[in-house]
Amino acid sequence: MAVTFGEKLRSWRTSRHFSQLGLAAEAGVSQRHISFLETGRAKPSREMVIHLAAALNVPLRQRNELLDCAGFAPAYRERSPDDNAMRQIHDVLERLLAAHDPYPAYIVDRLWNLVAANEVATRVMAMALPPEADPAIFGGNVVRLMLHPDGARHAVVNWEAVAGEMLRRLARDVADQPGDEALAELLDEAQTYLAEFGPGLLAETAPSAEELLIPIVLSTPIGELETFTTIATIGAPHDDTLEELRIETLLPATDEAEQMLRKIAAG
Repeated sequence: MAVTFGEKLRSWRTSRHFSQLGLAAEAGVSQRHISFLETGRAKPSREMVIHLAAALNVPLRQRNELLDCAGFAPAYRERSPDDNAMRQIHDVLERLLAAHDPYPAYIVDRLWNLVAANEVATRVMAMALPPEADPAIFGGNVVRLMLHPDGARHAVVNWEAVAGEMLRRLARDVADQPGDEALAELLDEAQTYLAEFGPGLLAETAPSAEELLIPIVLSTPIGELETFTTIATIGAPHDDTLEELRIETLLPATDEAEQMLRKIAAG
């Protein structure tokens, strides 16, 4: 049986921890109207669907799903990589990645699939994998590369801490995007890789009050490389594919790491 708009709206409202009254105040509509929409006693206009989705900070992809449930056409496009506008955006992103040199930088989509990377990021990722690793196992996915038993485990000195933080981030992504089955499946897959460590891994690797950031410490042929990760997104996108892209940069945590990255970038 198809999910109704009212059911979707209620799901998003509860996931965002809004009462009907709270959402009504946030959106500037009456609580009675919210109640009628959720029970199906009232039908929303296209504008109301978009307005409520914005009030709930629903991602663009899921806003299209809300519109579909209400009987309206999508408002946000999902362009193919061959689209002219998308090629232009990717050219800009490639220049952005190149500008991060000598620091590793890469772009992932909502499912943590690698979209693009600068040269030094490619070299650092190659260092993280065992020589006998089959890249096809990871499918260009950063979660698999880091958590899969045949992935980067051997090279990341503080792997359990990094794995725990990655799992927490992935769980937050799933919580922020209820109904995204592909994302939930990725979380399930990640949890299978970590099953051997038991349920205590997240608690044991949670940062303490004194730890502002969890570094990634990578064992390389030229020494231990200690970095921190920063994450950026594209501002004000009107395309769901663009909204889901994240630019991740590894910044040196020490002067020694700075020199190592410059050496790696120089080849």
